[in-house]
Amino acid sequence: MAKARPMLDELKKGPWPSFVKEIEKSAAKNEQAATLLDLLEDSYEEKRVHWKHGGIVGVRGYGGGVIGRYTDSPEKYPAVTEFHTIRVNQTSGWFYNSEDIRTLCDIWEKHGSGLTNMHGATGDIVFLGTTTDHLQECFNDLSYAGWDLGGSGSNFRTPSCCVGPGRCEYACFDTLDFLYNITQAYQTELHRPMWPYKSKIKVSGCPNDCISAQARADISVLGTWRDAIQIDQAEVANYADAGLDIEGLVCGYCPTKCISYDADKKEITVDNSNCVKCMHCINEMPKALHVGKEKGATILMGGKATIVQSAFLSWVVVPFMPMDKENDYEEFKDLVEKTWEWWDENAKVRERLGELIYRKGMAEFLKAVDLEPIPQMVKHPRENPYYFWYPEDFEEKDGGAN
Repeated sequence: MAKARPMLDELKKGPWPSFVKEIEKSAAKNEQAATLLDLLEDSYEEKRVHWKHGGIVGVRGYGGGVIGRYTDSPEKYPAVTEFHTIRVNQTSGWFYNSEDIRTLCDIWEKHGSGLTNMHGATGDIVFLGTTTDHLQECFNDLSYAGWDLGGSGSNFRTPSCCVGPGRCEYACFDTLDFLYNITQAYQTELHRPMWPYKSKIKVSGCPNDCISAQARADISVLGTWRDAIQIDQAEVANYADAGLDIEGLVCGYCPTKCISYDADKKEITVDNSNCVKCMHCINEMPKALHVGKEKGATILMGGKATIVQSAFLSWVVVPFMPMDKENDYEEFKDLVEKTWEWWDENAKVRERLGELIYRKGMAEFLKAVDLEPIPQMVKHPRENPYYFWYPEDFEEKDGGAN
């Protein structure tokens, strides 16, 4: 008779998807998955985890890509005595076909629990739960099928990007090609931990930053433009005729007040010299407004979650850099390699790039990477990238003004 799991049963209630139901599907044919459910039930009941770090495991020639995991009670949960995680390097923009998915699932059912995380916060395809004996065999099968491991440990973590030109009209450069290029260029840094701590590159094709690169990466690449926002005044008039409150909902929310609207002419004017590329007006009026024609990217550095210091949003270090595919993105690579060299030589153990810049000062960093100070830089980045809104923030005050 199956063990009762009242705590996990609670997580299956309600209209939302449940990870418990998904584990149960694998548990019907996999002992590791079934034992994992028992371990989870006990963890919730006892209010403590039943995992420990028991040592470093991996595959031949690689120092990263595998995270060792062991239960602290192997006599009670024998099937998950070893329950290692494998990170598989994802495709650019997370595009797959059915054959890709079937291949990955077949390999994982052969060598592990069958449980996956598509995708982890790292961006990788995450295979959850296998034994030490299966690591090399699983890696071999992945390699024969054309897949590689992602990053883990004190190395270059698997870079990730948004779908870019694959689906988005706002993409200011080819994020998919760029990501593939830097993944191939930095194979050594990706697979062989050699640094004080991890380093991440995340890529968004426009300032909307749909993958939150600014908050999540040591080196953030955000697509942008250098010239004027493109305006179709006929479509502006169509929005006005359809009842859109352009003055209130578009101009009123511009952070620098660089956009104005002439209600009589039904025309918009943008002071592009003061535009900070927040994308609000373009998002509100996508048929009338569009990103500029001279496209590239803004390079930011220092984003991270709370570890040694508090969470940081990234600093702007290069407001505009052409993303030159023909020249193999050499300008970006030159900056990144200088940055990594300075960080590697100066950082303490577990000190991220942003924390080192904060400790040593922006001036020393800029000198090391051959950049000039610019007005877009700030002394200190925002420390809390997480936004919380409460009902009282939206209460009407002063006779109707928010």
